[in-house]
Amino acid sequence: MAMKAAVAAAPRGLRRFFCTNPTSSTFPFVTPPAAGATSARQMADPNTNLFISGLSKRTTTERLREEFAKFGEVVHARVVTDRVSGYSKGFGFVKYATIEEAGKGIEGMDGKFLDGWVIFAEYARPRPPPGQPVDNPTPYYGGR
Repeated sequence: MAMKAAVAAAPRGLRRFFCTNPTSSTFPFVTPPAAGATSARQMADPNTNLFISGLSKRTTTERLREEFAKFGEVVHARVVTDRVSGYSKGFGFVKYATIEEAGKGIEGMDGKFLDGWVIFAEYARPRPPPGQPVDNPTPYYGGR
């Protein structure tokens, strides 16, 4: 009710900032996806290596390994840290012995809490060979 009153009282030029309908032509922030368009982010093929995002700054490699070991044999686990400060960058990798165990790890931990943060687990995309340009589907700012 208060929002409708604010929209009605706002000058015509400011009404678009109160708009909550992203499909309206005046919504300034998000454009609706084209019909039949697929997600810009491609899913990786199933493999034994998982990419884990949303990690807390307090999460250690040992803690990551112990939580994912509940779903199968963890060959390698690593929380990526900043070289200078040593703090976690908020993501890491877990490698399982088999693809089936990796699938169980995703099912078991994707969207779950770890150290007070919701984490996301997905199959890791392979790293491009050295010297090959990175295919980044997200647009960059300030370009052509």
